[in-house]
Formats: sequence, C-alpha cells, structure tokens
Amino acid sequence: MTARRIVLLRHGRTSWNATQRVQGQLDSELDEVGLEQARAVAPVVAAMAPALVWTSDLARARVTAETVAKEAGLVPTHDERLREFRLGELQGLTHDEIRERDPEAFARFRSGDWEGIPGAESPQEVADRYAACLRDLAAALGEGQCGVAVSHGAAIRTGLAAFLGWPLSVGQDLRALGNCGRVVLEQRVTGGWALASYNA
Repeated sequence: MTARRIVLLRHGRTSWNATQRVQGQLDSELDEVGLEQARAVAPVVAAMAPALVWTSDLARARVTAETVAKEAGLVPTHDERLREFRLGELQGLTHDEIRERDPEAFARFRSGDWEGIPGAESPQEVADRYAACLRDLAAALGEGQCGVAVSHGAAIRTGLAAFLGWPLSVGQDLRALGNCGRVVLEQRVTGGWALASYNA
C-alpha cells in the first residue's frame, strides 16, 4: 500500500511581506520576487504528482496555487477555510506602526499571542477550520495520491498542529515558514498522519 501525502505550501512573497505590513485576510498580490518563487516551486511540487490542488481564496495564495496547478496539469479548488488568521484592527498596519501605537501589544503580536487583538480570530477558530479542510482533502485522495493545500504561514502552523493532534502551542514553537516553503505529511500504515518534512 502506497502512502497518501499532503503538501502544505505557503504562498510566494508579497510587497506587504517585504515591508512587514500585516496582511491577515486582506488581499495583497504577489510581487516580482513572489511570482518567481511560485514559478520556481511549481515544478518541484508537480514532480510529486499531485492529484488535487486546494487553495485559500486570497489572491496571494490563489496565484501561487494557479502556478503550481498549471505545472501539474490541474485546476485549483478555492476553499476559504485555508485563509490566514483574521487579525482584526492590526490588518493593514506595519510592524513599526503597531510598535509605535502600543509596544506591549506589539510584543504580544510578535510572540504569537493574538488572543486579545480586537476583531481577530482565535487560534482555536483557525485550527478548527483549517484541520477540517485538511481532513476533507485527505478524504478526497485515493491510495498513494498526493494533495496540495496552498495557504498562509501562521494558519499552516496552527492547522498543522490541530490536524496532527498536537497542542496548538506547538504551532508557535515551529519556525515561521518561508515564502513558498512547504510541509509534507505522510499517512501512516495505522491510518494517522506524520510530519515528513518542514519548511523545505
């Protein structure tokens, strides 16, 4: 029996990433570096012979997914459950602007403590929606097939922890994914899933 695999792929770089502007669920396009990152990772992921490509419906993930899917001869499926954290009133602000406004809040934000941000999603809310999406993606795969989910850094770390049954705090202990960094999960013989690689 050949193991099923799921690849979690972060989107390419945006100008907001480059200037440390908080995106959350606001839409921002890939910059030239991000487009090149997507073009570079596409054949790497396509070589894994994915059967499905699912993606967040936010533009930065969607364009990355379209590039990967085209290389693999597929059409991506959009799923809003793969979106990044909604970060409430911090969305659209730069790190410097947040620091100037409230140094204590900025320190919490940088540590991943987002519970008290007005209008933000909780880690549990993100974990629930993201892990549910991954379970649906896994269920759609046949024996030995590979599925790709194109998404966002913080959502991937939180959703990954929930999907694998880890405490959500483990997600905060994982290093931030680089743009177009990927995580590979493989199904165990017993039916569960294991982390095969992280931030490749």
